[in-house]
Amino acid sequence: MKSTLYIQNLKCKGCGITIKEKLSKFNKICNVSVDTQHTLVKFECASKNDVEYVKKCLSKIGYPPYGEKNDFLKKANSFVSCAIGKTHKQI
Repeated sequence: MKSTLYIQNLKCKGCGITIKEKLSKFNKICNVSVDTQHTLVKFECASKNDVEYVKKCLSKIGYPPYGEKNDFLKKANSFVSCAIGKTHKQI
């Protein structure tokens, strides 16, 4: 099942690298792509439960889907995730 999520706090390639690394660790998620210009994440998964898992994971690392509360802690987490992504090689 192909899914697309519009997310908050997505700023750069560093953010995208972190998102790809985190989601690629879950064996039910594949073909992850991040579009920083349109602030979205595309991926394939097996079920709606997997989509919910992705939403929770994104929120935890600072990129909550649109419509979800975007508090100071999530914004701070996105800056940390971004910095980590900038230090890793692109996957």
